Amino acid sequence: MSENIRSKVALVKCDSYEQDKVDAAVRKAVEILGGLEEIDITKESRLVLKPNLLAKNPPEKACTTHPAVFAAVGKLLQDEGYTNLKYGDSPGNPVIKPEKIADECGLKTVADELGIPFGSFEEGVEIEFPEGRVADKFVICKEVVEADGIINVCKMKTHQLERITGAVKNTFGCVFGINKASSHARFSTAETFAKMIGDLNNLVRPKLHVMDGIVAMEGNGPQNGTPKQMGVILVSTDPVAIDGLFCHLVDLKPELVPTNVAAMEQGVGTYKDIIVITEDGEITPQEAAEKYGDKDFNVQRGKEYKGQLQAVRFLVPFLQKKPVVKESKCIGCGICVDSCPVEGKAIHVDGTAHYDYDKCIKCYCCQEMCPEDAITVKKSLLARIADRKWRV
Repeated sequence: MSENIRSKVALVKCDSYEQDKVDAAVRKAVEILGGLEEIDITKESRLVLKPNLLAKNPPEKACTTHPAVFAAVGKLLQDEGYTNLKYGDSPGNPVIKPEKIADECGLKTVADELGIPFGSFEEGVEIEFPEGRVADKFVICKEVVEADGIINVCKMKTHQLERITGAVKNTFGCVFGINKASSHARFSTAETFAKMIGDLNNLVRPKLHVMDGIVAMEGNGPQNGTPKQMGVILVSTDPVAIDGLFCHLVDLKPELVPTNVAAMEQGVGTYKDIIVITEDGEITPQEAAEKYGDKDFNVQRGKEYKGQLQAVRFLVPFLQKKPVVKESKCIGCGICVDSCPVEGKAIHVDGTAHYDYDKCIKCYCCQEMCPEDAITVKKSLLARIADRKWRV
């Protein structure tokens, strides 16, 4: 996608998960964006709704796509005549069946009520992708491969590796479960991982992105952060634009998010020239931030070290983050070990979890998958000062 192309993001206020309010907000957002008829799908298309089902958490934890938002999207599609629907996700924990997670998160109940079955997300198909920048093949869930289109129903959250996770990152759930760990091991930095995600977006290319930003997650995301009322539904055909607007709403420069940068460079979309469409007309992202944003949203805003401090490389270890176990909360379940992609494992459990930091690649899979909020990401004093003061 050219940098000169302007992408539209619809923003509609929605202050609660009351189903009638969410139905109206999602319908209005799609309507002011141009309607479903403007999207490259037909009434006969085999569509897969792809929520965020990271882990089995109740909706009020704000870890996963809220059932009310999922239901609103499903009902809208059905009401408009798109009835060939399935849904699913391939979460990071390979031990738990994906449909079980959907059940625990409340999505299965509403999907069953709508008659939308869970798709084939427990079988992978290897797809060659020679045009990829860093990834020349993926193992993609069978349901995604066989679909005519993906409807990405993502969640507004923070992420320790990429700063935020929204529309662009949510496509990682299309990768068949057990291959996620190897992806983190192969693409072990925020930048290379983001380029892989950019390649993945170019492969699966969802048709529409709906972001649940009614209650977002700030802080220690993507699983163990704090719910934060944001009160918005965002809709776009451009995942980079929708994530870019997310950044503006939380006072984070979009260019500091590796998935934004990589996806834009790889032609997925743009965060630089966004038109925000509201019920009252078009506004700029900056105006949207003033009217609908929250500057106190807890997210990493400081510019991380990326080679700029050549003369003072000795500072690098003091600017890095690392996962740390809160021993009082650790129950020794071993999920962190299972999720660690490092050969020989960077974390082990002996009653409680412990790290071998010489092996740790800082992918934060352990922190992401810990069900007890027993792993946090620790910054040094210098890193905390940098994040607070050096917002360049």
